Amino acid sequence: MDTTRHRWITIDGIETFYREAGPSDGPVVLLPHGYPSSSFGFRNLMPALVDRWRTLAPDLPGFGYSDAPEDFAYTFDGYSEFLRRFTEVLELSEYVIYLHDYGSQFGLRLAISAPERVRGMIVQNGDIYEDQHGPKYAPLKRFWTQVRKMATVVQHVTSAIHR
Repeated sequence: MDTTRHRWITIDGIETFYREAGPSDGPVVLLPHGYPSSSFGFRNLMPALVDRWRTLAPDLPGFGYSDAPEDFAYTFDGYSEFLRRFTEVLELSEYVIYLHDYGSQFGLRLAISAPERVRGMIVQNGDIYEDQHGPKYAPLKRFWTQVRKMATVVQHVTSAIHR
């Protein structure tokens, strides 16, 4: 039996649709969706967790049933701030965050900005976007550049041997 409730809330002027399931006093699992998706992607997961968890899955701005305001910052930081405001407006003092796909980027930023509220993280297929790497990834980038160069050399040598 599906006990998911469909709700609306206004977050800083943005009409936001979200799905909620489970006991209102249960521990919270926050479900930011991937791209291109919406809270609809969690329609089967949420009812499966109702015996123990309160699950909350917002449609982020520009997705699903939520507004797509022109002046919203459609960036990882913008979505992270929106998710933070979502937790504040719903008065969530602590939560587990499900990190996957596109949602992993702003869910992780939320966790970093408010670690005292995070009781756990579930990571599944989280993405790393190259433009977000920053200087700490420079050694890793150099390593993979060398690996690619070496693979090219091996390919040429192998081709020459088999001629």
